Amino acid sequence: MRHTLVAGLMLAGLSTAPALADDMVFHKSFPGAPFSESVEVDGVLYLSGQLGTDANLKLPDGMAAQGRQVMENIKAAVENRGLTMDHVFKCTVMMADMKQWGDFNKIYITYFKPDRLPARSAFGTNGLALGALLEVECLAKMR
Repeated sequence: MRHTLVAGLMLAGLSTAPALADDMVFHKSFPGAPFSESVEVDGVLYLSGQLGTDANLKLPDGMAAQGRQVMENIKAAVENRGLTMDHVFKCTVMMADMKQWGDFNKIYITYFKPDRLPARSAFGTNGLALGALLEVECLAKMR
């Protein structure tokens, strides 16, 4: 019965596979990077994980410096799309050393209003790109 239904849908010009969304907008970050900096889908900006690298892709030493740079990179990426940090509603934090969770939190909370802290998950990992101490990805509501 299922094969007959699928064949009938295909003959009718319908597919059981979802169509690609034409309303997705991909924002490339660095030339040659194997990912987009962010993608807009259905009113949500999906921001790729950000490291604490500077414009030359160099990582500063220490959690405090990388934490500030990660958050500055997120802020810049969000602002590049005409948004503010108030639009960020979810963050995922990946850390090389969970003992530094509190150190990062001190930096993280300075980027959000106290009554607009995003939902968040945090977990430890045994390795991040470029040997980073921290990576953060976010979701933001488009206007």
